[in-house]
Amino acid sequence: MSETFQISATERGLVRLFTIDLTPDDLEDLREAQLAAALGVDAVDVDQIDVFTADDLKGLGLVGYMTTGLGIADAELTADRTRLEALKGPFVVVRSAAFKGQELVLAPQSPLRWIGTYPEENAPVQFEPLPDEAAKGTVAPTTKPRPSDAAMSGRVATVVLLVLFALTAVLVWIAA
Repeated sequence: MSETFQISATERGLVRLFTIDLTPDDLEDLREAQLAAALGVDAVDVDQIDVFTADDLKGLGLVGYMTTGLGIADAELTADRTRLEALKGPFVVVRSAAFKGQELVLAPQSPLRWIGTYPEENAPVQFEPLPDEAAKGTVAPTTKPRPSDAAMSGRVATVVLLVLFALTAVLVWIAA
């Protein structure tokens, strides 16, 4: 396979879709090391990789899984929709987090075949007032609390002891 992908250490929110040429029995025996080797890397986080067949998606389909399950915007799949619907699988979905924040070159090899890379849809940030009345009000200016009597007594005692130490040092110096 000739495709290689530069993965940056800060990559977030990308989903790479592959088909994998293995039988259902071989899929069940697929190990982390085999997945990493097929992706052309040393290690991957298997919790961020999904391996499944088209039969696993009955009623939903691959496009439905990608939009509903993975959070990919429907508009991102428009150009590939027909091709994605024609795929029979089995499939491997690799999220950016599978690379554990490492900068590396992804070089997929057989039995993987890259289909596409799609960005996850980010929820828009909305700044709306909180609905509860308890959240409304004003922030009173804060004033520095007055030191307690015990704190003041401690400061006075410290100053008195320092003065006595200085006087004692002067008297010892004069007497010597």
